[in-house]
Amino acid sequence: MLHRTTTAVPRSAMAAPPHSAYSTHPTGLLGSPLRNLFFGVSFTLAIMVLATIAYYHLAGWSLSDAIYMVVVTVYTVGYGEVNPVTTPLLRGITIGTIVLGCTGMIFVTGALVQFITLSQLNQVFGLKRMTTQIDKLNAHIIVCGFGRIGEALANGLRAGGAAFVILEQDEAAAERARDLGFLCLRADATDEAALRTAGVMRARTLATVLSNDAANVFITLSARSLNPALEIIARGDLPSTESKLLQAGATKVVLPTHIGAERITELILYQETARFIRGSERMRDFERVLQSLGLELEVVAAAPGSPIVGNTVEAVEQQGNGAFFIVQLNRREGEAITHPDGNTLIEAGDGIVIVGRRAKARALSGLFAARAYRFSVR
Repeated sequence: MLHRTTTAVPRSAMAAPPHSAYSTHPTGLLGSPLRNLFFGVSFTLAIMVLATIAYYHLAGWSLSDAIYMVVVTVYTVGYGEVNPVTTPLLRGITIGTIVLGCTGMIFVTGALVQFITLSQLNQVFGLKRMTTQIDKLNAHIIVCGFGRIGEALANGLRAGGAAFVILEQDEAAAERARDLGFLCLRADATDEAALRTAGVMRARTLATVLSNDAANVFITLSARSLNPALEIIARGDLPSTESKLLQAGATKVVLPTHIGAERITELILYQETARFIRGSERMRDFERVLQSLGLELEVVAAAPGSPIVGNTVEAVEQQGNGAFFIVQLNRREGEAITHPDGNTLIEAGDGIVIVGRRAKARALSGLFAARAYRFSVR
């Protein structure tokens, strides 16, 4: 049997804004009050501990009286002295606690106010800056979800110079995306308002890569209704989700679990072919050239009992009606036949390297009813 899985080919990408333009994480000025707050708290606690030890050991007070005296003094409550402060030693300890402890508390209060104020201002202006950047984007990419696949996708898009924005609902994941320098909105991608904010009406591609298939279907429906011309690439975990995503309006569907299994199958059964196709940068460049022409280089298997088993290479190509042609056969015993003659017979278990046209991707699956397994070179 022959069955193929297509791979989406990235279009030419726009140049991405620099790292600093993406980031809305509080940095710069916020680093100073944060350090000041840490220093102030540490200093005040140190003074309180030293004063408590002084009252306890030097003045002979009980531990509870010493702690109480230090707390009411440092926090300037002034409820009164728990014991008479009459000796020069006690007065010296008390004066030092008042001067140093109250100074530390004033410092901590100021740093805390500054930290909260700057955090709020940064959040407001950071959101405004992100909105301004998104409004300037045109023909960009929207990535819904910043999990493992979303992060790998974002890194790849940045490496390719593409302009994109990420929609992520989880606060921690959104913060991580911003720390990595990505333009990220903390919003629910299933909300049409969030898609509009991300510029879905001007975007050229939307990739929804959430781990929730139902959410991916809903996002696809919403995005398709907002922008009928939008290219939508959707992730699906369950095989049954593929048809739902296509019906919802997805242009292409990617099943990561199947892709991984197909790649492992290829490495186990057809190691020579894997090395042939992936063994050099030149071959990878060649595959990219094919993709730019609308062609794909793939490895498919001739399953036992398939209608193609026992047929010649020429006959199988004729059944494809021009959808593909065979460039190499890998026998089950390990023999590799490059440029096979048209009269060469296909045997059960053969690995067949084909070059096919994406426009006729579904022709292959319709030619053969029996399906054993599938895998494609990616």
